[in-house]
Amino acid sequence: MELIDKALQDYVEKHSQEAPELLQELERETCAKILMPRMISGHLQGRVLSMLSWMLRPRRILEIGTYTGYSALCLAEGLAQDGQLTTIDINKELEDMVRRYFKKAGMENQIDYLLGNALDIIPALDMTFDLVFIDADKINYTKYFDLVIDKVRQGGFIIADNVLWSGKVLEKNRKKKIDKDTQAILDFNRKVQENSKVENVLFPVRDGLMVMRKT
Repeated sequence: MELIDKALQDYVEKHSQEAPELLQELERETCAKILMPRMISGHLQGRVLSMLSWMLRPRRILEIGTYTGYSALCLAEGLAQDGQLTTIDINKELEDMVRRYFKKAGMENQIDYLLGNALDIIPALDMTFDLVFIDADKINYTKYFDLVIDKVRQGGFIIADNVLWSGKVLEKNRKKKIDKDTQAILDFNRKVQENSKVENVLFPVRDGLMVMRKT
């Protein structure tokens, strides 16, 4: 579902910085070879993630849901000089492609790419994060939030993707019977809105970015 007029979307993208050539190459390869390429962050959202990271200059970033590595590379652009990004994904079939692009970007030493179930991996991470990006299976969004909130420093940020869920957060845009993923997103958005540990703004960028600051 297009959340804003296509012509307006094109205007927005034309007036946003182009993605680096390597990311354009990664996006092309993802679209040509990988199932469900719509999952990639893409140009506009990628530039937003990069800009937010540059503003924060985080030393430690956690990403839940790597896919083909596009968003990780965008977030890594703003890392502090001695910074480290940890990204977790369960899909081993994409490993070779992801590692190849991390190496081409010269980021293989600053990005720790972990394969496995994030619900099992996150509790074992003994570090504090300045920024967390959640972009994995929607069913577990609230669980991911609960697992990371105490690992984020006070004043740190959590960003969650797909919180508008193609507009299906509104009843008029979904079928009569609500599906599990839509319900999970609704529950997550409600949890964030009612949570005293964070201040939050929902940005209508692409499929919706929920930006939270830990108070």
